[in-house]
Amino acid sequence: MTKFLHAMIRVTDPEATIAFFELFGVKEVRRFSSEKGRFTLIFLAAPGQEDVAEVELTYNWPPEDGSAGEVYTGGRNFGHLAYRVSNIYETCAKIMAAGHVVHRPPRDGHMAFVKSPDGISIELLQDGHLEPAEPWASMENTGTW
Repeated sequence: MTKFLHAMIRVTDPEATIAFFELFGVKEVRRFSSEKGRFTLIFLAAPGQEDVAEVELTYNWPPEDGSAGEVYTGGRNFGHLAYRVSNIYETCAKIMAAGHVVHRPPRDGHMAFVKSPDGISIELLQDGHLEPAEPWASMENTGTW
């Protein structure tokens, strides 16, 4: 039997990434750090999805010699993670109020794209359907998504 466990993304600022995911209801469910391996794994899940569909954040600690840590670019080549939300307009407004960009606004009342602090595309999908509404219906795309 095959069972999906999780998807992994590398992050440079775990707390900023966790705060970003919390904006649309995804929370930390467990954490593991390895002193020897110099990394931390943080697992996130939507409510009720623990051990069903999780995202693993991998934070590789900076080198002990004080040199710069890893930098990750090109998050779009990962593809995207997708989450269903109860009100896409409220969710996008909350994300924007926290200083993030909605790269593909929910013009249709159904789908939007945002990016995590490390550039990972996140697709937000409306549970059910909302009628197109302003200001979203008139908003243009910003950057890539």
